[in-house]
Formats: sequence, structure tokens, C-alpha cells
Amino acid sequence: MSSHTIELTDTLHAYLLRHGTRESAAARELRSHTLAATPWHRMQISPEQGAFMQVLVRLIGAKRTIEVGTFTGYSALVVAEALPDDGVVIACDTSEEWTSMGRPFWERAGVAAKIDLRVRPAVETLDELLSAGEAGGFDFAFIDADKANYDAYYERCLELLRTGGVVGIDNVLWGGRVADDSASDEDTRAIRALNAKVAVDDRVDVSMLPVGDGLTLAVKR
Repeated sequence: MSSHTIELTDTLHAYLLRHGTRESAAARELRSHTLAATPWHRMQISPEQGAFMQVLVRLIGAKRTIEVGTFTGYSALVVAEALPDDGVVIACDTSEEWTSMGRPFWERAGVAAKIDLRVRPAVETLDELLSAGEAGGFDFAFIDADKANYDAYYERCLELLRTGGVVGIDNVLWGGRVADDSASDEDTRAIRALNAKVAVDDRVDVSMLPVGDGLTLAVKR
């Protein structure tokens, strides 16, 4: 029993990865490639978060999903692996350079056909889906993009989700800056504001987890 989440040392984290994840070869290779290819590799989710998201989408029987912020494609790959053969990840990102890194690994994993990449501002893609009558047509959404627009992404994803659908919001602990009163940059203020909003949003049930840099799960009522 414990009243506090255990601190993960490097040794304990390695144990967790060995015994608590089933990362595919393609996902592991993409993660390693991203680490070597760009100094922005910390934008990639951890393998334990990927494993958690895979279990989550299977638990809720997800078939149609949205991703806001794809980076080099690790999260899209692991979610696509957990979807049925006719499942889809609509992946939103503005960088052709970064997303192109993931494409060969999507192919290697056999999930490229499940990933519908839209390289344009995510708000445009989400608004297009809403205009096309897709409200309530998705099971899961994952938000991991520019923090200033988190509220806009949250509102649109919530509208696109079915009742019982789940939106995952990444980086909600933001390296601890959300709880640091001296931190007042735009990104920190945006995350704080959304955290405060979701905490009292009666449209959802919510749990904030200390996974990675903080992951909020909001289940649409």
C-alpha cells in the first residue's frame, strides 16, 4: 500500500520496461531513430505511456481515433497497433519533416494503412471533421501539440468523441512548472488554465496521472 506514487529511479524504470511493456520491434526502432535524429526527441512519449495507451484503446473498444501532434509518429504507431484492422488514427501535425521520419516504421509495423496523416493546422482538420457531421463519431483522442492551443483542441476533440469516449491530454504536469508560481510563460499558463477547466468540467470524468510528463484522461459523459 502507498499513498504516493513511487519515484522511478533509472533501475526501476528499466525493470518497468522489461516487465510492463510489450513494445514492438518497429516501435522500438522508431523511438531509437528519433533519439538519434533530433535533439527534440523528448517530445516523443515514453514506451510505458505507449503501452498504457494501447491497453486503454483496447479496453474501450476504440476503432476511430484522433491524434493532435504526431511528431515522428511513435504514438500514432502504437495506437494503430492496438486498433482492429479497419481502425483509423487521424493524425494531425504541421511538420512534413518530422512526420516523414515515422512513415517507414509505420510500414514496417504493418499499420500504415490505419494512419491518415493530415499535415496542416490541427484546428482546420478538426473543424473539417465537425463540418462533415463527424461529431460523436470517434472513440479516443490524444492531444500532444502546441500548448497555447490546448483548449481549442480539447473542445473540438470532446465534441468529436462519442459518449464514453476518452481524450488523453499530454504534458499536463509540464516538468513541474504548473505548480511553480514563478513560472508564467504562455505555455505554462495555457496548461494551467486547461487543467483547472478540466478538473471542474461536468461534461467529463477525469483522472490526472503521473505518467511521463503528466497525462490527463477525460471520459465524455
